[in-house]
Amino acid sequence: MPALRALPVVLAASLLAACGGDAPEPSRSSDAAATVAVDAPSRIVEWALPATGAGSASPDLAIGADGVLALSWVNSREGRRHVFQFSRFDPVGQVWRNAPTTIAIGNRMFVNWADTPHILPTPDGALWAQWLQKSGDAPYAYDVALVRSADGGANWGAPVVPHDDGTRTEHGFVSMWPQDGGIGIAWLDGRNTVGTSHGGHEGGHGSETDSRPMTLRAAQFDANLRRVREHEIDASVCDCCQTAAAVTARGPLLVYRGRSDGEVRDIMATRFEGDGWTEPTRVHADDWVMPACPVNGPDVAAVQNDVVVAWYSAQSGEPQVQIARSDDAGDSFAAPVVLDSGAEVQGRVAVALDDRQAWALWLRENAAGVQSLWLSRRSPDLATEYERIEVASPQGRGRGTGFPQMQVRDGQAYIVWTEVSEGAPSLRGVQVAR
Repeated sequence: MPALRALPVVLAASLLAACGGDAPEPSRSSDAAATVAVDAPSRIVEWALPATGAGSASPDLAIGADGVLALSWVNSREGRRHVFQFSRFDPVGQVWRNAPTTIAIGNRMFVNWADTPHILPTPDGALWAQWLQKSGDAPYAYDVALVRSADGGANWGAPVVPHDDGTRTEHGFVSMWPQDGGIGIAWLDGRNTVGTSHGGHEGGHGSETDSRPMTLRAAQFDANLRRVREHEIDASVCDCCQTAAAVTARGPLLVYRGRSDGEVRDIMATRFEGDGWTEPTRVHADDWVMPACPVNGPDVAAVQNDVVVAWYSAQSGEPQVQIARSDDAGDSFAAPVVLDSGAEVQGRVAVALDDRQAWALWLRENAAGVQSLWLSRRSPDLATEYERIEVASPQGRGRGTGFPQMQVRDGQAYIVWTEVSEGAPSLRGVQVAR
């Protein structure tokens, strides 16, 4: 079992400096209680997960209006059908409310390390979930399947397909959010790629310049799984980077990696207002020219009008993770803070925000193939880093460890990731508390 480490602030700053960056000094509040709550070094505690045994991967972690966490994952074993499961965790009682419960099962479920299923609790007590389902024999012909449970996941209705184009192309990299008693859902849509040489969403292994681009679309569904509206948000986006969404006081905010005619792949933001989406704008002008998909999308969190977005880029030729803040629900963003940089930076970011601090999580892998998962706690304006800790050393290397997930409640972070031992994946989790 890999070691779980909590580094004091001073030691963490020294380690960061050795990696080529300077960690800001922790701030000192005049309120002693606040100082203890925010600046004190964190404790890392093993979080026992219900997804036991080999074969579990692709975690998603969401939090409901009641503060209960929903964890979903896919269990895949040789010779067996894929099984999409979930369980819910009560942070107050520190108990799992249900044993692993199946959402969907089937041989035609499309399972991919980067394009993973999602679960979403909504304020009415319902649970929503989505996964990908093969629509044809081509390697990347698949649809989004969307389901709802009105009884906390004991029973699930028949799935619907959010898109109605009927093409046997890619549809995936989904985000979901509560909206008007139902949900909003966004996805990357390949309907315009029919008849091109589009090579699939593994990314990073070839040029996409000879293909018509993927689009970004969004739809809204009511509690009866009826489509209320659908929009094309962007006619040209990066083919295989995750999208992410958060609900602000002014409406849902969606972030994603764009794709210009000149192959600039910067992070874009758009917000739903009235009955449509605002014109997408760049979170920051990285001007990263990239001829193929980096398979490394952004993440976003929001509290009222405060927003943080974190992302991976390499516009200078050196990989880095950045985080930027908005105080106007995503209309504009301040200059980003570089959290980490260098050849070891893998990105695969997750962020969270509460009324006292911002949290950012990212992955590194050194030349020997040893991975490490890092967490930075910062002031809400991102100017001050309270703490930087290595929360885990995941077993596995490369893309096998997937994308870590994080949620925060009552000043405590809950983190889940995939490990790979002897070729078999499994889930691990920790709680970061003070």
